[in-house]
Amino acid sequence: MTDTVSASKQLVGRLRAALYDCDPEQLASQLSALLSDDCAVRLPYPIGDVSGGKGLLQSGFEPLLAAIPDLERRDYIMAGACDRGEDWVACGGYYTGVFEQPWLDIPPTGHVVTMRYIEFYRVAGDRIVEAKLLWDIPALMMQADAWPMAPSLGVEFNVPGPATQDGIIEGTSDADTSAASMELVNAMVEGLGRYAQGGSEAMQLEKYWHPKMNWYGPAGIGSNRRIEGFRKWHQIPFLNAMPDRSSDTQNGVYDCYFADRDYVFFCGWPGMKATVTGDGWMGISPAGQSLQMTSLDIWRCENGLIRENWVMIDILDIWKQVGVDVLQRMQQRTMQ
Repeated sequence: MTDTVSASKQLVGRLRAALYDCDPEQLASQLSALLSDDCAVRLPYPIGDVSGGKGLLQSGFEPLLAAIPDLERRDYIMAGACDRGEDWVACGGYYTGVFEQPWLDIPPTGHVVTMRYIEFYRVAGDRIVEAKLLWDIPALMMQADAWPMAPSLGVEFNVPGPATQDGIIEGTSDADTSAASMELVNAMVEGLGRYAQGGSEAMQLEKYWHPKMNWYGPAGIGSNRRIEGFRKWHQIPFLNAMPDRSSDTQNGVYDCYFADRDYVFFCGWPGMKATVTGDGWMGISPAGQSLQMTSLDIWRCENGLIRENWVMIDILDIWKQVGVDVLQRMQQRTMQ
């Protein structure tokens, strides 16, 4: 039997290598060779959806390279699996370089910057045929001192890779370890769903999360440590604002959801639905607005508990859905 997942990891590895070097003279041909012409590419707001390597280059990497000429990709997680008959490869890491020219009207800093990402690629044959790339644009705005919205409740910092330094998983997986990781994360997600029945205590987070857990949220929410920190700086404000939230990990509507050894990956574009009520969220006034959240997750399991969780949400798209143009507010603040 052909190991298509290992071959898919190798193919995405060629993309990772191309973006590590990020040579403008070669990138067009490299992307063309790796992505199908009709590859469905999703990028964060305000960039949007494009097709093929040409679309990804013109809308994604060419403008970014114009702003950060020495752009470099740093992966600290790469894994894959066959999910519902499709080969998926997931990556986590950050783009870095010196921010020299404006990008999306974000003013340059003249200093090194970092922009986190979680990206998912579906491979068929010898091409990437679908790509979901979520970049933490608000993090770049914060580094440029241009974030015009409410401050994060959590901590904003350069989020690290796995503590175990084992996130790049090439070749074949371990079926038993992967199954155990998926079972643990599924049980945790089911626990989160018990909030409506008995509040935070009904979730029994202590059964699933390590006492020294780290939750790495997107810029605008921030990161936190330990269950106490997770509840205080993210979960309680989130649930108070949107008690009716529903995750697509629970209803089976998502792009992919798989495990590779100690890591579990979820891609939902969108991946959650909610209504803003209570006292609002992230500074959003509660007016019963319905939201769909693009939500990408990576969990790392350790000795039967979840120890690290990298989370990406398209924060700018959430603000757009409630009628606020964050980039326009940024322009007003920076007088552009």
